[in-house]
Amino acid sequence: MSTMKILITGGSGLLGQYLNIELSKNNEILSLHNSNIGNCEEYNSAKVDINNYQELKKAFEKFKPDTVVHTAAISSPGQAQKLSTKEVYQTNVFATKKIAELCEEFKSKLLHISTDLVYAGYRGSMLKEESKLIPVSIYAETKLMGEVKIQETFDNYIILRQALLIGFGLNERKNHFHQMYLDLKDRKKVKLFVDQYRTPLSFLDASRMIAEVCKLDVKSEIVNFGGLDRVSRFEVGEILCRAANLDKNLLEKVSMDDFGDYPQVADVSMNTDKLQSYGIKAHELDESIEETLRQRQ
Repeated sequence: MSTMKILITGGSGLLGQYLNIELSKNNEILSLHNSNIGNCEEYNSAKVDINNYQELKKAFEKFKPDTVVHTAAISSPGQAQKLSTKEVYQTNVFATKKIAELCEEFKSKLLHISTDLVYAGYRGSMLKEESKLIPVSIYAETKLMGEVKIQETFDNYIILRQALLIGFGLNERKNHFHQMYLDLKDRKKVKLFVDQYRTPLSFLDASRMIAEVCKLDVKSEIVNFGGLDRVSRFEVGEILCRAANLDKNLLEKVSMDDFGDYPQVADVSMNTDKLQSYGIKAHELDESIEETLRQRQ
C-alpha cells in the first residue's frame, strides 16, 4: 500500500506521542501540538491551536492529509471539571466540528478518538456499540456531542470509543497507571477502585491498532476500541504488581462512593467484536502490561 499522509492532532499528548512513533514508521505524518511539544520535535510537526480555525486550515492546506487522527481534547473528567463549561465545549465539540468540516473540504478521512465514558455505566457489562448512552460528566457529554457533530457534517469518518489507556507517559506526561507504578516502586500505598469496570488498552496496543484502522476501507462507523479483559482498577494494580514484582499489599481497595464528587461510572467495559471483525485485536491485559514494562527497561 502506498504511503499515507496522516495528520495527528494532540501529537504531544499521552496517546499522541505513541502515535507519532507508530504512524511515522510507514506513513508521512504531520503532528500538531500546542502547549507542550513532547516528542513532536523529533517528527514533522507544527504548533497549532485546534481552536484557531485559520491555523488549522493552513495546516490542512499545506499538508493535504489523506487521514486525520483527532486525539486532541480536554481529555479527562478531572481536567474538564477544572475548566469552564464553555472551554470544554469549545475544544471537544466546536473544534471537532471544524476538523470534520476541513476533512470534508480536503477529502480526508477522519479517525476520531471518543471515549467509553459515553455509555450508561449501570446497564451491564461488555457493552456493544448500540448500548444506551448516558454520559455523566461534562467531559463525556462533550465527547458524545463531538461524535454527533461529525456525523452531522459528513460520512467519511470512523469514531473510536476508546477504553481507559494504560502504560507510561513519555516526556513528563503521566497518567494514572504511570503514577501508580512510581508510587508502588517507592513503596507508597495506592488506593484503587474495586467497583468500576473497564476494558483497558495499552498505549502500545492502541497506537498499533490505530495504524491498522487507518488502512481500513470502511466509513460512517462507530467502533468500540478497547482491550479484551473486563477489570477494575484494583485488578489492574494486581496484574502490575505480579508483572513488575511489586508488593501487592500496598494496594488499598476503595469505592467510588468514597469520592463524593467523582462522576460515578460503574461499568463501561466494552464488547470489541466489531473491531475484531476487521482483524484488529488487542493483546490480553497481562501480556500488554508485560510488554509495557519491557519497553520501559
